[in-house]
Formats: sequence, C-alpha cells, structure tokens
Amino acid sequence: MKSSFVSSPRATRRLPARPLALSALIVLGWAQAAGVHAQQGGLAASADSTLTLGTVQITDRAQGALPSRNVLSSVDVLGGPELQDQSVDFSWELLQKAPGVLVTPFRQGTDAGRFSFRGFNGEGRVNAVKLLIDGIPSNDNAGGMPFLDAVFPLDIERIEVVRGTNDPRYGLHNIAGNAQVFTRQGGHETQINTTVGSFGTREVQVAKGIESGGWTQNYLVASRESDGYRDHANARKLALAGKWFYTTEDGAQRVGLSLRHYENDALESGYLSAAAAATAPRSSPSYASADRSTRHTNQLGLYFDTELGQQLSWSTRAYRNEYSNQRWVRFTQAGVQQERDSEEAQTGAISTLTWRPTVTWAKELVLEGGVDFQRQTNVSQRYRTVERVRTSQFRDWDFSLNNTGAYVQAVVRPTEALKIVPALRVDQFSGQFRDRLAGTTLPLNAYGTISQPKLSVVYAPWRNASVYANLGRSFQIGTGIDSYRGLTQARDLQASLNDGWELGLKFSPAPGLDGRVAYWEQKASGEVARTLGVDGLPDPGGLGNIGRTRRRGVDLQAQWRPDRRASAWVNYSHQEARITAPDPSAPTTQGKEVENVPHYLASLGADYQLNSDWKLSAWGTAQGSYFVERSNTLGKFGGNVLLNLSARWQIQRGLNLQLQVRNLANRRYEYVWYDSGSWGHAPGDGRAFYATLGWTF
Repeated sequence: MKSSFVSSPRATRRLPARPLALSALIVLGWAQAAGVHAQQGGLAASADSTLTLGTVQITDRAQGALPSRNVLSSVDVLGGPELQDQSVDFSWELLQKAPGVLVTPFRQGTDAGRFSFRGFNGEGRVNAVKLLIDGIPSNDNAGGMPFLDAVFPLDIERIEVVRGTNDPRYGLHNIAGNAQVFTRQGGHETQINTTVGSFGTREVQVAKGIESGGWTQNYLVASRESDGYRDHANARKLALAGKWFYTTEDGAQRVGLSLRHYENDALESGYLSAAAAATAPRSSPSYASADRSTRHTNQLGLYFDTELGQQLSWSTRAYRNEYSNQRWVRFTQAGVQQERDSEEAQTGAISTLTWRPTVTWAKELVLEGGVDFQRQTNVSQRYRTVERVRTSQFRDWDFSLNNTGAYVQAVVRPTEALKIVPALRVDQFSGQFRDRLAGTTLPLNAYGTISQPKLSVVYAPWRNASVYANLGRSFQIGTGIDSYRGLTQARDLQASLNDGWELGLKFSPAPGLDGRVAYWEQKASGEVARTLGVDGLPDPGGLGNIGRTRRRGVDLQAQWRPDRRASAWVNYSHQEARITAPDPSAPTTQGKEVENVPHYLASLGADYQLNSDWKLSAWGTAQGSYFVERSNTLGKFGGNVLLNLSARWQIQRGLNLQLQVRNLANRRYEYVWYDSGSWGHAPGDGRAFYATLGWTF
C-alpha cells in the first residue's frame, strides 16, 4: 500500500553532493555565529548532545545503568508539562513536537498511525523505531507500536527520543533509533482531567500518586470516546495502569511491578476517492459501512535494581506483552471485505551490569555490559467476509521468533573536555514458521550473529558548546513470513545492515539559549519492505525488496528561554532517502526516492505566562511533499502546515481550565495510499476545539 498526504507537486530539491564539506561548514559556521571561544575548565551542560523541551525532573546520580544522554547522538527529551495537557486521540500524536519526527496518521479504527524519523516513514512497510515504555520493549513483531496507545498523556513524565545508529542498548527494530516513554512514579497528588470538545469528544483521565516510606504507588484510569471528524469513525478507549515500587532506606535496592491494560473498539471510516475527499471530506463510503476493529493490549513489568557496591550497579527487567487485534476492512469498492486477526505474546528480560571504577589515568571511566532475550509467539489469520460474516480463509500463520542480544560499552573521559564511547552489540535469532492452511513448516533464515560496532565522541573545549560525532551499525530483518526461508528460496536471506554516522554541534551562546545543528547519513545494504497489499487477493505479506538505500539530512534546533515567563523553540530537518542499487526486478528505481519521505519537517512554538493566572501557547508543524511510489512518476503529495493554540487559566489553586484549538486555520490535508492503480484518500481532522478542566489535590 502506497500512502501520503495530498499537496500540489513541487520540484525536487537535492542535498549538496559533498556531505563532509557541508558538515564542516555547518559546524564551523554555527560555532562562529554563536560566539564560542576556547576556555579552560570542566565540562559544562554542553558536554553531551541532549536537548530538553519543557521541564523534566531527573535525579542525577552516578549509579544504575547509563542514561540516554551518554549515547552522544541527537537525543531529545520532551518534558511532562509539554505533554500532559494535550488533547489527542492517540499518544503517538504527542511526538509531533519532537525534532525531526514524522507522524503518519491513518485514522482508520484501531490502526490509527505511528511515528518515525531519519528518512524513514510511518507507513508500516519498514518500522524503524524501537519503542520502550518504562524500559519494557513495546513493538509488535512488525515493529509497530500498539502498546503506546495504552499510555495516556496525563501519565507521562517524559519521552526520550534517540536518533541514530550508535545506541548499543537495543537491537531488534532499532534501525534508525529509539523512543522511550517514562510514566509517572511517586508523588502525593491526585490529578483529574476532564475534556469535552469537537467531534463528540469526551475524556476523563485520573492519575494518583502515593508515597509512604520506601513505597511508591501510581495509578491511572482513563477513558476517551469520540464520534470522529468523519462519519462512521466512532471510537471508545479505556486504559488502566498501576505501578508499585519499593526502595530500601539506603537507596541501594529497588524492586517494582507495573501492570497496564488497554482496549479500543472503533468503527472505520474507510477511504474516499479524490473527488469525494475534495467535496465531502467528512463522509464515509458506503462500502465501508461494516468496517470496524477492536484491540486489546496487556503489559506486565518486573523491575529489580541493586547497588552491589559503591562502584557496581545491576539492573534487570522482566516482562510479558500481549496484543490482539481484530479488524474488518474493505479498502475499495471493487475489493472484498477482510477480517484480519492478530495475536502476539512476548516474554523477555533485560539485564545490565554497570561498573564505575576509580582510575588515575582518566577523569571518568564507566564499563557496562547488557544481555536481553525475547520470545515471541504470533498468530496471523485472515478471512474473506461479507458484512463481517466469514466466507473463506486465506491465511493461517503460526510462528515464533526468538531474539538474544548482548552489548558492551565504555565511557572514557581521558580529559575534562573529551568523552569517548566505544561499543559493540551482537544479536542472534531463531524460530519457526507454520502455515496451517498449506500444512508447511519453514525455518528461520540463517541470519547468524549480527555484529554491530559503534563509536561516539564528544569534545567540549568551550564552556558553551561541544562538537560530537558518532558512527554505528544497526540492522533490519524480515517481519512475519519474511523472516523465514521459503520453499522455493535458493538461499537464506541475510540481515540488511544499516551503517550510519553523524556530526553535530550543540551550543549555548547566551543564557537561556540552546541549540544544535547536525548532519547525518545512513546506508542500508539490502533494505526490504513489507508488502501490505489492498484486498488480500492473492495474499500479501510477502517480501518487497527495495535494494541498497542511502538516507541523509541536516537537523537544526534552537530553544530560547529569556525569562521564567516566556519560552520558544524551533526545529527544522531537511532529509532525503534514495535507492542507490535497486532490486533487479525494478531497475528503473535506480536513483529514485524511497516513497513517503518528505524533504523537510519543521515545528515551532512559544509559551508565555501572561500573569499568575493565565498562560498562552502556540505551536505548529509543517512538512514537505513526497512521492507515493518508487517510480516517482505519479506526482508528489504531502505538504501541509498546521497551527494550534491553547490558553490555560488557573481558576484557583489546584483548579484550572485549558482551552485548545487544533488546526486553527482549518487547513485541509489528507492521508493517501496508492497500490497497483488504486488510490485511497482519508482526510485529516478539521478545526477542533477542546476544553479541559483540571483538578489537582
């Protein structure tokens, strides 16, 4: 399935042909513009590559596993206050504020959208982002993010986004980087947010924190119902979560348990023709009248952290993820309705040992090693149906996938100004595939041991700036049936290796002003993509080979906090993704752009505390247009600009009212797919108003 947003065609702009020279000019130019001067002294806040938007409360202690700021890549942190007050249908929409992140909204029942970055798209063919929730891996087998739906905004403490190939902590799905959602822990407050708004939206979120001695308890109950912007788009969501942790009096040991449950029952508005989308964007085609879906997820996490001495820390996570989705969908008038059923269960553990010895030859030395294991059992079934009544079955897959990974990394700071982080990760896979309809069994491709060397460096000779560089390898294997050796397959397929590097400058030329500029590249040795298909006849789910690819881009970020009352931020990313050696069956794609990758992504916003009672906020996003298929012959789509406003009024202590307007200009935009001559259009939400009454006690 090919897809995008609709816009007018525009000429293709190419990045300069000399990336190394471009990188050097960018870094030197911004350093000069920032007025950076060499100074003596220790490492300042610029000694890592992390930028934070909003307020984040983190206890900085030299114990436990190494945090994301040691990755020395483009690391961004979105603080809870920037997220908790947002009214969104799904939590992946919160990532619109994150630099360089592409959010792709399908808005079809439970499968409503996802996010991606670094020249990858969120269409579902290549899901390139590793997702974690409180340290628990949270992707499905294909790399999708169904478990993120269970986390409502009020429960989020912060989101960390790591872009790049140099993070050794994760392997599977960590193709372009990772994102981790941290939910609240501790506190003594009860917060209740009640929202009403456009399209029949009704939502209640209740978050409760309890602390007593070494015990912390956190609970969330959330429900959201909406009629949807379009006809036949009603949805009802329910989330329940609890976290229980105990920390010993000396802080040396911590044990915890987390539970999370989510369910969503939704109708699907279906896809329109281009003409219908233009004249009646809120309508639903008659052939989709019986389309709907239901989704359930469960997560269980067990946590154990201990200090084995003053220099040695051990952290372990064990988990169980369960996911089920039942969907009835008909993509076109000429097609047939399908029932698509998925059930997945994941059991795994992650264990990390971190040693911080005292040495005389370096200012700092940290050695860390980690192992992780995940076992997946997956069932995928599909039926032809009429009005949700089964007529025949055309898929019955039962398959397992086991992943064992390990890594070692070191943080070496030989001088105050220099930090070096070498690392190595290895991954191995096993599993078996059974087609119960055909009565056949397939072995997993012999991927062998996938080695991923990585190296990161940050140099901070200036008090207000640092230069960082990294290189690393990540990998991609097939998903579903594509991970297994077919009966007619001549040889085992190898993993696609993604080699990337980045050069950047983080700077703070004046109090309250922070920024970052970076150039990056990533090359894949043999990228593959899921064949999604439209009507399932014949059954899709096969391998789609893209070939060798190259992605590259430039990221610019700046944040300004002139005083306690005001703040502003702006992000711009220019990127491209091209096929450098195509699949032999598609030689005309040589040099063409990978579909659904816009040339630029931008976001900006500002907050202003008018007085003690009123806070005003404005933020917007923009993205460029892009091709919807690999021949690049059907025009470009996708450019859009969206603006949002909000005002927060503190009625009295502990009671506030937030008013929000999303898509203020009522701009029309669409999600569009193309496949083998068929098109589908799903208009995005128009202007929407929301009012949230927040009570804290």
